[in-house]
Amino acid sequence: MNRTTFLSISILIVLLLAAICSVFAQPINGYTKNYVTNKPVDYVNIGLMGKELGTVSSANGFFSIDIPSHFNNDTLYFSRVGFEKKGIKVGDLRSEKSNSIFLVEKRYALDEVSIEPKKFKKKTLGVTTDFKGVVAGFNNYHLGYELGLLMKVKKSTYIQKVKINFASSSYDTVFLRLNIYKPTGELSFENILKEPVYIKVAKSEIEKPIIIDLKNQYLHVDDNFLVTLEYVKDLGEGQLMFCASLISQPTYYRDISQGAWRKLPAPIGISMSVEVETEK
Repeated sequence: MNRTTFLSISILIVLLLAAICSVFAQPINGYTKNYVTNKPVDYVNIGLMGKELGTVSSANGFFSIDIPSHFNNDTLYFSRVGFEKKGIKVGDLRSEKSNSIFLVEKRYALDEVSIEPKKFKKKTLGVTTDFKGVVAGFNNYHLGYELGLLMKVKKSTYIQKVKINFASSSYDTVFLRLNIYKPTGELSFENILKEPVYIKVAKSEIEKPIIIDLKNQYLHVDDNFLVTLEYVKDLGEGQLMFCASLISQPTYYRDISQGAWRKLPAPIGISMSVEVETEK
């Protein structure tokens, strides 16, 4: 092999390696922080909107996400209840010298109160079964995976409590986030919580009903709303199962942070119910 041929082959190999590197995911690491206090913002949803590339920051705000370079012109979104959503172009994020993403706390406008002589009645929505003979669980354990039920209402309604019936768990402690959304389209939703709600349950308590009181958030809806459970902390290898039941409406889920919402084809729902006060 002469020198010219050797150099040509070497250059070709370098170009091929460069092309391969540009195709495969390149990690972006950083920390999500409060713009004012500089303190970590935990469990922030991070991802490309509608695509299957996402993650959730840790309890100390650290995140790492692998994004191929052909997404450099796409926007990476950072969102969490209590903060304004932030979007940064992937290419710009790669070139940033600082690895801190600063989020601004959200200011919630006070709802206008109209005093009218309305009468309300208590009602329970969703799946209430505690039978452990039928169970269901998450399809995967990617950070940001969500699974939930659409609660149907057509009148003025105040959300009071959420109840969950777990069936079993191999984890010592379960840690999930509860989300409540209002529909903004057929498969698009907006979170209506004012503060994040986390569920932490020890293995010894997993078979007891878990009740989350939401009265202090003053959640009011006039139409359907979606209640989900989200996997936001890496719990390691294991499995979590819920009591479940056949239902006449679809279960909603998304595989990853900022990913596309979908409906499960199987007519089965996890045992999650909501106590509400709805207008008579």
